[in-house]
Amino acid sequence: MNSEFAVRSMRPGELELALEWARQEGWNPGLDDAIAFHEADPSGFFVGAIGEVPVGSISVVKYGDNFAFLGLYIVHPDFRGRGFGKAIWNAGIASAEDRTIGLDGVAAQQAAYRKAGFEVAYNTIRYGGVPTSVPDSSLVAQPVPDARLEGLLRYDSGIFPQPRAAFLAAWCTARKGRGSVVVRKSGKIRGYGTIRRCYEGYKIGPLFANDTDSAAALLAGLIPQAHGASIYIDIPAVNSEAIALAESVGLEPVMETARMYRGPAPGIQLKNVYGVTTLELG
Repeated sequence: MNSEFAVRSMRPGELELALEWARQEGWNPGLDDAIAFHEADPSGFFVGAIGEVPVGSISVVKYGDNFAFLGLYIVHPDFRGRGFGKAIWNAGIASAEDRTIGLDGVAAQQAAYRKAGFEVAYNTIRYGGVPTSVPDSSLVAQPVPDARLEGLLRYDSGIFPQPRAAFLAAWCTARKGRGSVVVRKSGKIRGYGTIRRCYEGYKIGPLFANDTDSAAALLAGLIPQAHGASIYIDIPAVNSEAIALAESVGLEPVMETARMYRGPAPGIQLKNVYGVTTLELG
């Protein structure tokens, strides 16, 4: 290994570089994901660099004292096979300390993740395509007010393993190519979802809801924001109602990953997860 190689925290602009590598790998990140990703945990992003030249990346975003999520593990193709990836991996894992670590692994890497102590909890299927319809619902989704996130944060923390206020404040802020909607009944939140412009089409996530009627209302509020482009939703395979809903609007399976954990798996009500937030941050 090159003696000038070292793993360090990302500097300004390097998270955008890692997301560009992710685009080149076909992962199709959002156009402005870096803003909210950084807010999730500014200390959670690392690069391996030879001198001043970044050659690989990893993110291990920490949510509270018990949970972290690993993503953006990439070594640039020009620098693979030299041991840089292992060093970057080890530094990222060490940064989580004794927290449970989650990741979403493609089939080709799952054996390697098992050797590193990760176990499969469930599979996730990405559904995608140009929607052929908008689902019917007895409810109507409304835009999420930027200044009124308190109830949404409480709702999210009942589904996601740990509170993530700073991330959601950035993730749910309305701006060009991004929008969030919420469904309420009798004044109580029954679900919310976000859509964002990606390099190819749009991704919806999270899509959290109490039931299929609420999830359908959210989709009905989000699909028009794609303006006829393709949309993609990452759905836990065990949530058959979420899969049926995606198929009802004309989406089809396009890829599959496995949610894996090193350490005790957090208790997540997957029946409420109609779409995960991102494969990079959980």
